[in-house]
Formats: sequence, structure tokens, C-alpha cells
Amino acid sequence: MTMCPGLLRTTGVVCGTVLLTAGSAAAAESGDVVHSAFGWVFRILNFLLVFGAAVYAGRRYGRQFFATRSARIASAMVEAAQLRQQAEAELAAIESRLAGLEAEVTALRARAHQETAEEAERIRTLAAEEVQKIRRIVQDEIAAAERAAQLELKALAARLAVERAEALIRQRMNPELQAKMFRSFVGSLARSAN
Repeated sequence: MTMCPGLLRTTGVVCGTVLLTAGSAAAAESGDVVHSAFGWVFRILNFLLVFGAAVYAGRRYGRQFFATRSARIASAMVEAAQLRQQAEAELAAIESRLAGLEAEVTALRARAHQETAEEAERIRTLAAEEVQKIRRIVQDEIAAAERAAQLELKALAARLAVERAEALIRQRMNPELQAKMFRSFVGSLARSAN
């Protein structure tokens, strides 16, 4: 059989009022309220009343408070677990990148040394080619200067030879020899005309 909560509450209030009134009246008759048996009953009932009110308030308002509080704590714990997993994942990624970083730095240094060596070899090759080009140009210029000097020397030799021959001819040439040469020339013209 179930009782109506309103009836139970009303009955409890009436009983409490009767006990309080009766306890006060009995204590007034005996004179010593604190050490009487009725005083002890009153203390126990007072304790039960305060304890009952505390239990009632705890059940009525505490459930919702503690349910909300435990839900917040549970969600905070779930969020903290997720954040911890994310942090551990980030830490693992950073540690793997750091582990790979040393290898990457070593690879970059090796590639830089290789590129430096290749560049130095390319510069040496270009320098050798430039030296060869300059040698060919110098040799061509020397050959051209040599040819020009030879031509100039031949021209000088020819001019000197002509001048020397002219000087010899003038030295040896006298009017009698000139007349003889003229006659010989005219005789050769006459023979060739026939």
C-alpha cells in the first residue's frame, strides 16, 4: 500500500509539533530539562528532524547538483583524455621529425658538398676552356702578326731591292749605254712587227 506524500508530510509535522510541545511541558514540570529522559528524547528527535531535513534537501537538490557536477567532471575527464591523446600524437610526430631532422641535415650537408664539388669542377672546366680559347686567339694573333711582318718584310725587301737596283742602274748607266739600250729596244720592236 502506498501512502500519499502530502499525508506523510502532514503527519510528520503534527507528530513533531506534539513532541516538541510535550517535551517542553514535561521539562518545565521537572525543572531539569537537559538531564531528564524527556530531554534526551527531545535531543534524539531534534537530531532526527535535522538529519531528515538534511537528507530531504540532499535528495531533492543534491541529486541534480551531483548529477550535473559528475557530468561536468566526466566530460572534463573525456576532454582531458582527448587532449592528452592529441598531445601524445603531436609529441610522437615532433619526435619522429626530430629523429628525421638529423638525417635530413646530414643529407643536406652531403648534397651541399656534392654541389660544391660539382660547381668547382664546372668552374675548372670553364676556366680550362677559356684558357684554350685565349691560347687559340693569341696563336691566331701571333700568326697574323707574323704574316703581316713577313709581308711587310717582303715589301721592305722588294722596295730596298728596287732602290738598290735603281741605284746600281744609275751608277752604271751612262749616255753611251743608254743609247745602246735604246737601239736594241727599237731593233726588237722592228723584228716583232715583221
